[in-house]
Amino acid sequence: MSLLSARGLTYIYSQGMPTQHVAVDHLDFDIEQGEFVGIIGHTGSGKSTLVQMLNGLLKPTAGTIELDGVNIWSKPKEIRAIRFRVGLVFQYPEYQLFEETVAKDIAFGPTNMGLDAQQIENRVYDAAKFVDLKQELLEKSPFDLSGGEKRRAAIAGVIAMDPDILILDEPCAGLDPVGRDILLSQIYNYHKERGNTVILVSHSMEDVATVCDRVMVMNHAKLEMFDSAQNVFSRRDELSAMGLRVPQITSIVDSLIEAGFPLSKGVLTVDRAVMEITEFLKKEGRL
Repeated sequence: MSLLSARGLTYIYSQGMPTQHVAVDHLDFDIEQGEFVGIIGHTGSGKSTLVQMLNGLLKPTAGTIELDGVNIWSKPKEIRAIRFRVGLVFQYPEYQLFEETVAKDIAFGPTNMGLDAQQIENRVYDAAKFVDLKQELLEKSPFDLSGGEKRRAAIAGVIAMDPDILILDEPCAGLDPVGRDILLSQIYNYHKERGNTVILVSHSMEDVATVCDRVMVMNHAKLEMFDSAQNVFSRRDELSAMGLRVPQITSIVDSLIEAGFPLSKGVLTVDRAVMEITEFLKKEGRL
């Protein structure tokens, strides 16, 4: 049994009104425990609407979402408990900070879960450690932090709830390249250490290719692809037709393949490209 499943999942904004808009259209998929799943698609393809349904913030117009085989809307009055198990970090999450101190902000979720003081303290400390937020910052106002520190504090607030599934909607948006790499590395290390399921929504093909096991491709409210990252990014022409691109290194390797070099389709990282090119040059006696 899959950890998270969707069947016929649909969401329509302003249903029955002249402005009616189908944002998610009859999606079927299964996500397993421990997977790192990426979601890509052009602006307006339905990505954010989809993850808000997975978290129970939006109720599907039609279809179902099952967590451990149970429809998350089978008991509407208990939907809040689903949000503790499926944690959602919104784009620009630092705008959600509101408490007097960083520690209180991180503790907000665990407190509402009814944990005792010692459990809450442990959760705050562990979450801050996961995102590499220095302990001396915990007693500061969140509004005194740098942009990157605010982002990490907001993510720590969701991690502190210890969700079975962590969903991040464009967590690296607006960060400089160094900050982006650091945050992505911390999210990946958190996933590896905890072994939980992570779902990453991103416009960065490089980010998705670097960390994700499988990738969903959304296009005009439909799920066009859901496959391994390598298989998805091997379909360059189809992605291009949707207004999407493959990672830059994948495009470079594809060009080399077209020029006659015997390299693998769907190379996702610079390290893999260097390895394949080095092996080829050795076989040719050029290295």
